[in-house]
Amino acid sequence: MIANKVPGRIVIAGGSGFFGISLATHLSAAGAEVVVLSRSAPPVIGPWRHVAWDARTLGPWRDELNGAAAVINLAGRSVNCIKSPDHQDEIVRSRVESTHVLGKAIRNVAAPPPVWVQMSTAHIYGDPPSLVCSEDSATGVGFAPTVGKAWEDAFHAARLPTQRGVILRTSFVIGRDQGAGGGALAHLAGLTRWGLGGRIGNGQQGMSWIHEFDMNRLITRAILKPTMHGVYVASAPHPVSMLEFMRAMRKAIGMPIGLPSPTWLVRLGAHYVLRTDPELPLYGRYVVSERLPAEGFVFRFPNLNAALDDLLRPHHDSMPSRDAVALLTR
Repeated sequence: MIANKVPGRIVIAGGSGFFGISLATHLSAAGAEVVVLSRSAPPVIGPWRHVAWDARTLGPWRDELNGAAAVINLAGRSVNCIKSPDHQDEIVRSRVESTHVLGKAIRNVAAPPPVWVQMSTAHIYGDPPSLVCSEDSATGVGFAPTVGKAWEDAFHAARLPTQRGVILRTSFVIGRDQGAGGGALAHLAGLTRWGLGGRIGNGQQGMSWIHEFDMNRLITRAILKPTMHGVYVASAPHPVSMLEFMRAMRKAIGMPIGLPSPTWLVRLGAHYVLRTDPELPLYGRYVVSERLPAEGFVFRFPNLNAALDDLLRPHHDSMPSRDAVALLTR
């Protein structure tokens, strides 16, 4: 007998990327009817339905929310880009406008979903060099915290007063490529295999992370647990420095060599070769949830070495589905 099944229809807005596909697969395995809202169809076929939306205007997609058990909003332009004025504008607008239009759609259906799980970002705390931030910590300054605050403000304005809302300030999600890319971990793993997985910058910037399995469990818990509400830090309990993270990467992959990347080289390579923001690898933060352990959530992967071993060693398979279901809400 399967326990902790996820009943009903779950709508994932912006669910066609690396983590959206991971979550859709996880929820489908738990028995949910999963609907993915995205501009284009996911790059992989799975046990979910795709419905097109533009993340800005109302359309027939709103009918999927009618009678849904929950809506999960992941929508937002990738921050893996050069932060030109146009890109900054789109990063903010893609998050705020998609959240606003979900709120409009929810107000235009007879039976709105009783739960709204909203993605946010641990970047909202800025880049303190050594401070460990939790749910009650002050937010930071700069572009990334501004984006996070605008995203959460849009959610508060869009959510119905009768809806239970959960905001997840999410750290670096590490996971497998299930057909929609492997996220930033895949890029770091590639560099490590080429012997370039050494210290990045000064190596002391915080690397807060969470295994995709725990992130999926956390969202499932947010759907099923009526006592879960408000802001949570979605990050494993043991953040590490970038230096420690890359050391663990080399160990998991079996690469003894890791050439360092000094700050000047990262800035040049990120801008002119990778066409992305050099601040993404050069800055970081240490975040830990105080609410999750207090509410009894136990991480399946609390430590980085075990998490990377599970994801990167070729002889490791995905966790059997019966274990996945049993662990959904523990």
